[in-house]
Amino acid sequence: MKITGARVIVTSPGRNYVTLKIETDEGIYGIGDGTLNGRELAVASYLQDHLCPMLIGRDARDIEDTWQLFYRGAYWRRGPVTMAAIAAVDVALWDIKGKALDTPVWNLLGGRSRDGIMCYAHASSRSLEDVIEQVQRYTAEGYKAVRVQCLVPGLEEMYGIPRAGAGRTGIGLPYVEQGWSTEKYLRFAPKMFDRVRAAVGFDVALLHDAHHRLTPSQAGWLGKRLEDHQLLWLEDTVPAELQASYRVIRQHTTTPLAVGEVFNTLFDCEQLIREQLIDYIRASIVHAGGISHLRKIAAFAEPYGVRTGCHGAADLSPVTMGAAVHFGVATYNAAVQEYNVHPEEASDVFDWDWGLKDGFLVPGDRPGIGVDIDEKAAARFEYERAYLPISRREDGSVGNY
Repeated sequence: MKITGARVIVTSPGRNYVTLKIETDEGIYGIGDGTLNGRELAVASYLQDHLCPMLIGRDARDIEDTWQLFYRGAYWRRGPVTMAAIAAVDVALWDIKGKALDTPVWNLLGGRSRDGIMCYAHASSRSLEDVIEQVQRYTAEGYKAVRVQCLVPGLEEMYGIPRAGAGRTGIGLPYVEQGWSTEKYLRFAPKMFDRVRAAVGFDVALLHDAHHRLTPSQAGWLGKRLEDHQLLWLEDTVPAELQASYRVIRQHTTTPLAVGEVFNTLFDCEQLIREQLIDYIRASIVHAGGISHLRKIAAFAEPYGVRTGCHGAADLSPVTMGAAVHFGVATYNAAVQEYNVHPEEASDVFDWDWGLKDGFLVPGDRPGIGVDIDEKAAARFEYERAYLPISRREDGSVGNY
């Protein structure tokens, strides 16, 4: 089965998405997601100008060889742009293989380990009372896990919190800056969970994202303070470029730790997993080289008792979410999948058969990944340049976002 065409579709139905479509001489095509929030066109160029020409004439069935060709053959390997582009190719080829064999991708990955992958919703607000109401509403809808984020008193804006009167973050602007104070955050976060647990009890799993803002000693203190609240995890406490920094955190708290939504390869988390410094690895299919490489990360993590909790913000298109659901039901040590509802306009462009039932994401039975794209509809939503916000500390210096 030879590849005869490959093209990139950039569309913005509520937010920007980069989709790769690969066609074959047997009339079967597959799609993959290469979206990199804030740097979408860099991936689009990498695909269109470099990888697509190399795909023509290759056998679409040779997924592993194609992955190694684009990873090892480029010499300048790794990084989010490269790995998102490779992921787009990889998922599209898995989609083709499933369609060619008339079976869902989860079946190609060894079949089901579970009926559905538990997902978590986002309770995020500028008001703690509203956060509590959101958690209660999500649990009433059947969610078993909810991430809790609330604007810290004394800050005007914050990561993961809807902007006051805002639409799409950064659209039409050079970028948006947000102020930050770790001291105010550390004073508030434990009180936030005191209030939330008192209101909703312990039957719902709660998660929290520190978004790389802490030092290891601060993270250890916060984790210790939150132990009685039995979080499912405390996420991204510190930037993990220095993996050994998690040794300090681990020595000071038993709160489960999660990290990795910005990771691109197994090498980014090898020490964290091998030394059992984390409990959950959050690498995503689109940013970690596709289904093929994420399977290797999960297989490496399994004997160390580390489970996956893949990133799943709305900037990952329905294509990646579909692939993630197949990965989640087929992978034994997959624990939970982040789920953020896509913009309404996305359903005008993408058609998918995965669904949500009682707090679990379940795959459909369509061959491949079960997601398709309407190219005519996609053309109606032109790309709009957008950036992630910039974090500035109270002294004016740039912080981690």
